[in-house]
Amino acid sequence: MVAPIRVLTAVPICDGHDSAINTINLEFIRHGIEVIYLGYHRSVGDIVRAAIQEDVRAIGISSYNGGHVEFFAEVVDLLRKRGASDIKVFGGGGGTITHKDATKMERQGVDQIFFAGTSLTEMTDYVRKHYGKPRRRTAAKSSDMELARKLTEIEEAHAKGKRRTAKQIRNPQSAIRNPKVIGFTGPGGAGKTTLIDELVLRVLNRNPRARIAILSHDPSVVGEGALLGDRATMINSQNDRVFMRSMATRGQAGGLSPATHDCLAQLAQSKFDYVIIETVGTGQEAMPFQENGIVDLTVLVMNPDYGSRLQLQKIVMLDLADIVVVNKSDLQRARTAHSEIEQRLEQNRRGQQLIDTVAKRHRDPGVDRLFDLISADRAR
Repeated sequence: MVAPIRVLTAVPICDGHDSAINTINLEFIRHGIEVIYLGYHRSVGDIVRAAIQEDVRAIGISSYNGGHVEFFAEVVDLLRKRGASDIKVFGGGGGTITHKDATKMERQGVDQIFFAGTSLTEMTDYVRKHYGKPRRRTAAKSSDMELARKLTEIEEAHAKGKRRTAKQIRNPQSAIRNPKVIGFTGPGGAGKTTLIDELVLRVLNRNPRARIAILSHDPSVVGEGALLGDRATMINSQNDRVFMRSMATRGQAGGLSPATHDCLAQLAQSKFDYVIIETVGTGQEAMPFQENGIVDLTVLVMNPDYGSRLQLQKIVMLDLADIVVVNKSDLQRARTAHSEIEQRLEQNRRGQQLIDTVAKRHRDPGVDRLFDLISADRAR
């Protein structure tokens, strides 16, 4: 099996038109491409940082607000300055990008501009033909780029049925900081990504030197693509002290990728204070962190609308999590949910922590309490 093509798609700053790019994303996925979607209103710096960390083959930009000649040129220029000219740029903008504009943009280094009326098949065929070939690498110019390439090597090895050994992963010249590894899991829509983003904000504010790595997972099927969209809801994590890698499950059940453990071992060789793993939205049976030593702390995020008490008896992660978070605790059923989950946890007799949060709320005291718990042994 060959590792899928990975591309990053985004909409520029001051442009909120995402209907077209969402349609294109879905078509790419149907044809086996993994799409890291950065969302709309994204700056040049955000796009280039994400593309380097994700080690994508190309960046696709959908621009409908004008200013495309300058914006695309700045993306290409910043990629060159950061030694990432192997990451190509393509895009489109319906009727807003003229043929004259496209000619100028291509002279500036843009690979391809798709005009209104271009079929989705034509776009997909172009991406598969031009970005599915082996690329010529230059020397990595930054630690983020070097790390991103190592993670790609690990994923590609797994795609070929090979697992890298600890000796292959280890970097003897790195200063190992023994990062605290925290696993977040829970059903889809519980607010895991927003909660993680708020915790990242607190880490960055409390410690001006701290670095954080995030491994975020989304589902896929073997031989098909995936929409890796957690970056689109990240606000505070758009920071040079945050390294984020989006991973597809590539057919593996349980919420993680086949390469997650090896990627985590690679991250442990880098200078991070925290490594956060976010699983796919999981169900009753999922136990994603059961491999020994994969995480130091497990956080299960739930929302109040899980159903009846009988449903709680079926969720195995309630027996295993160190911390259970009832997010969206401003909803009507939250108080009842807290009481039912508390009774369920008392039966385990493990001293598990139960916290109520509203992750979308600025300076939420529940998120503050969660941060204090997970950072207790990381005080500087």
